[in-house]
Amino acid sequence: MYHFLLRPWHRRWGASGDEVNRHLPGDEIVPEPSDETTRAVTVEAPSEEVWPWIVQLGQGRGGFYSYTWLENLFGADIHNVDRIVPELQELQEGDSIRMVREDYWLQSSVTSMTVERIDSGRTLILQGHDGGIWTFHLDPIDDDTTRFLVRGRKPETRSAVGYALRYLTYELPHFIMERGMMLGIKSRAEHDS
Repeated sequence: MYHFLLRPWHRRWGASGDEVNRHLPGDEIVPEPSDETTRAVTVEAPSEEVWPWIVQLGQGRGGFYSYTWLENLFGADIHNVDRIVPELQELQEGDSIRMVREDYWLQSSVTSMTVERIDSGRTLILQGHDGGIWTFHLDPIDDDTTRFLVRGRKPETRSAVGYALRYLTYELPHFIMERGMMLGIKSRAEHDS
C-alpha cells in the first residue's frame, strides 16, 4: 500500500505535473538521478519575503521550521526561529549548512551540505557529500503570491542495500520533515506579509 499509494503522493506533494516535469536550476548537477522528488506549496506573500527564511536554514542558524520536538528527539539540536535574523542573511557558495550539530552521533553524507549555487531571491542549491542536491526555488506568481518548490535529486545508489535502506528508513521521515519545513516557511512568510 505504501509503494503504490502513499509513496507516489508524497514524492510530488503539492506539485503539479508541469512542476514535476520541468527543469529546475541544479538539475544539471545530477543529470540522471536515481531518485527525484518535487514538492510545492503556494505562499501568500511576495518572493522577497519568502527568500530570507530559506537563506537562514540550518542547524545553528535559523533551524528548519519543522517539528522541533521530533528533530531534537534524535539529538539534532535544532532551534527554529520565528524572525528574520540579519546576521544569517549572508550566504555564499561553498558555505556549509549543517543538518545536525557538528558532534552528532551519526555522521552521514547528508549530515552537512554545501551551498553549491545561489541565485539571490530565487534559488538556493545545496549539495550533499554523496553528490545529491536539494534545491529551493521560488517562482513569483504575482506581487503578493509565490510558488515555493523543493526538489531533491540523488545520484545512482551504489548498492541494493543502500537503496533498500533509503527506501525503508529515509524517504517517509524526510517527507514529513520537508513538508513541515515548507509549511513552516509558508506560515512565517505569510505572517510577516
